[in-house]
Amino acid sequence: MTDPLTDLDRAGSYALGDRRVKRLGYGAMQLAGPHVFGPPKDRNRALAVLRAAVAGGVNHIDTSDFYGPHVTNQIIREALHPYPDDLVIVTKVGAKRGADASWNPAFSAEDLTRAVHDNLRHLGLDALDVVNLRVMFDVHGPAEGSIEAPLTVLADLQRQGLVRRIGLSNVTAQQVAEGRSIAEIVCVQNAYNLAHRADDALIDALADAGIAYVPFFPLGGFSPLQSTTLSEVARRLGATPMQVALAWLLRRAPNILLIPGTSSVEHLHENMAAAGLTLPDAAMAELDRIATPAGGG
Repeated sequence: MTDPLTDLDRAGSYALGDRRVKRLGYGAMQLAGPHVFGPPKDRNRALAVLRAAVAGGVNHIDTSDFYGPHVTNQIIREALHPYPDDLVIVTKVGAKRGADASWNPAFSAEDLTRAVHDNLRHLGLDALDVVNLRVMFDVHGPAEGSIEAPLTVLADLQRQGLVRRIGLSNVTAQQVAEGRSIAEIVCVQNAYNLAHRADDALIDALADAGIAYVPFFPLGGFSPLQSTTLSEVARRLGATPMQVALAWLLRRAPNILLIPGTSSVEHLHENMAAAGLTLPDAAMAELDRIATPAGGG
C-alpha cells in the first residue's frame, strides 16, 4: 500500500483562512453512536481512527459539539490533545439535538454563545480555529432566509477572541453573499458529490474568491453513491468506487477540501489513498455525466 502521507501531499493544500491544510482531511461525525447520537460501540476504535488519521498526515478535522452530542469532541480531545501545531479543527454551531436524536435549530444569541463555549470546553481549546454557522431554515438542505442575526453573534464572538475564523454551512449562494457582507467567510460547507451537484456554480465562484468549499456527504452520506459508470471506472483504474468519487472531487476544483468520515482505520487508509489517484481526462468526462438532472439532489 502506498504511504498515506505521500498520498495526502500529492493532493496538495489550500488556504483555510490564515491556515493552510491538506486537501484531504477527516470528518469526525461517524465517531458517535448510531444516527450520530450517543457514544460509539467501541471507544478505543474511535480513538485509534483519529490517531491514525493524524499519524497519516491529516491536519484538518471537522467536528461539532452536537455530534453525540458532546461525544465526538470529547473523543477528539482524548485521542489528540495536546494537538499538533499544524492541526486545524473546524467545528459548527446552529443546531442542537433533541432527546429523540432529532436535529433542531439553535440560532438564538444564547444558543450560539453556549455552543461556542461547549466546543471550547470539550475540545480543550482557548479559541476555535474555524466555526461554521450551520443554517437550519430547512434541516434537509439550504433554504433562503436572512442569516444576519446569528452571523452577527458569531462575529462578536470572533471579536472576543473565542473564534478565529468563520464559515457557513447548509447555505444558498445568496446567503453566502449576505454573510460576506457581515464577516470574512473562509469556507462553505454544503452537501455535494459526484451525483448531487447543485453547487457547481457556487464552487467556481468561491474558487475565484479564494474561499474553500468543503462538501459533506462526499460519498453520498447515509445513501452511498451507486453508479454502474463509477464502478466501471474504478475497475479500470484498479481502485474502489469510493476512491474514484473522492479523486473526482479533488480534481473538480482546487478549493475543494474533503472530509470523508469513517469509524474504521482500514476504511480511513482507503480514503486517504484516494489523494494519490490520478483520473484520466476520459474518466473525468464519464464521471461528469453521472450528475442527477439539473445537478439537484
